[in-house]
Amino acid sequence: METLDLIQKLLVVLVCLYLSWRIIRYLWSFVDVEKDPLIVLVSGAAGQIGCALLPMIARGAMLGPDQPVIIHMLDIEPTAEILKGVKLELMDGAFPLLKGVICTTDVIEACKGVDIAIMLGGFPRRKDDNKGLIFKNIGIYKAQASALEQHADSNCKVLVVANPANTNALILKEFAPSIPEENITSLTRLDHNRALNQISENLNVHVGDVRNVIIWGNHSSNLYPDANHATVNTGVGYKSAKELISDDHWLHTDFISNVQTRGQTIIQARRLSCAFSAATAVCDHMRDWIIGTPKGTWVSMGVYSDGSYGIQPGLIYSFPVTCEKGEWSIVQGLKIDEFAREKMDALEKELIEEKTVAYSSLSSLH
Repeated sequence: METLDLIQKLLVVLVCLYLSWRIIRYLWSFVDVEKDPLIVLVSGAAGQIGCALLPMIARGAMLGPDQPVIIHMLDIEPTAEILKGVKLELMDGAFPLLKGVICTTDVIEACKGVDIAIMLGGFPRRKDDNKGLIFKNIGIYKAQASALEQHADSNCKVLVVANPANTNALILKEFAPSIPEENITSLTRLDHNRALNQISENLNVHVGDVRNVIIWGNHSSNLYPDANHATVNTGVGYKSAKELISDDHWLHTDFISNVQTRGQTIIQARRLSCAFSAATAVCDHMRDWIIGTPKGTWVSMGVYSDGSYGIQPGLIYSFPVTCEKGEWSIVQGLKIDEFAREKMDALEKELIEEKTVAYSSLSSLH
């Protein structure tokens, strides 16, 4: 009799658990709804980086595997037919997350309702001359910034990639004053990824086991990759990359120059500038910014200086940052040695000079 009572009680418990599970599933069906699509603008979309980046965005590599997107592709009039072809390829990709595509040469149409703007478009750098490029890009960034100011979402997040990226971002901010300054960034993630790769090759470890390099300052031929705070997963915890490499000469010479000249090395090898590595860096930058950086990890982003590490406020300067819930924060309290300080100050001076050139040119446009 007692056994029968026990079996009955067990059956009641199992039935209750089953019904509870069904009720939870039913209620969850109302919560687990598809996200609203985000509108992503890609300027210069017909170029090499654009063509590599667009399918990555459509597949979810930038914003996650559950985030639908609508892509706005913008480029100049001579590329109109190319844009149409790129759109056809995107549609033929049958990407489940891709909810719409607009290709246009009209900057106002391109900027309507934009949540995220990836600014690839600009005059290409024919030689290592950021200052010369500033004059050529001011008109482009004035028009695009004004359109974003008037037509984009009020919390639009902007990533400037076209060179000189840091100073182009300053120009964009000048003509889009209502976009919060913390929402305007420039790309140094490609340099960051290159630095990770250099360390992984030196130590013969997987690049995924290396973290926390830093790109300080400007995306230019003088950029400074810093491995002083980088760590490597050895299988029994993380150890200092600097101690594992045990070669300060390499860290102060070849490591830096290899990262600085990597773009030119690629051009010499493939007769074209980098494309999918830059596109991957764009995805990495935006994904970490919006979704968040992994715990214990920082990344390099060109952001508005608040005076951290003695860098002049108001410059867009590359710092180590962590990200959470769509907001970045500069990593504080890192020890800066004399060698790093000299490099960081030189890049600050370079960016101040670029800013002076840009603002002297801007005065004629206001």
